[in-house]
Amino acid sequence: MTEAVNNTAAQPEFQIQRIYVKDVSFEAPNTPVVFQKEWQPEVKLDMDTQTQVLGQDVYEVALTLTVTCKLGEETAFLCEVKQAGIFTASNLDAQSLAHCLGAFCPNILFPYARETIASLVSRGSFPQLNLAPVNFDALFASHIAQLEAEQTPVGAVQ
Repeated sequence: MTEAVNNTAAQPEFQIQRIYVKDVSFEAPNTPVVFQKEWQPEVKLDMDTQTQVLGQDVYEVALTLTVTCKLGEETAFLCEVKQAGIFTASNLDAQSLAHCLGAFCPNILFPYARETIASLVSRGSFPQLNLAPVNFDALFASHIAQLEAEQTPVGAVQ
């Protein structure tokens, strides 16, 4: 019976403690003139994640989404949302923890940030903006591959 207790103690654990908006910004510098133009926007999405250790097995992950919408050279709007969460992740090896904080947690935060952006854009009286889903697993894998490539000496045989 003691053996079964020891096996469960080492099981990976993950919990969401809290999800919150950490920072919000919305600017529409060229209103009302931009409302009189034909609506053929160029929308650019930039993303960034940050992780902070809050305590033993407790982490804050912050996902920042910045949406820039232009009509030609003029900025129609600029919207930035920093969506964050506090997560508990324990009994994970370093690689699994990195994946959890770098892909799994941002994947949880993205729908909240996307909804906040959609609401802000709508309140700015612009047409509805629905950001496409993001494959954070693929982005994380690409980031790891890039880091590994940077660590490989030039001319090294693999």
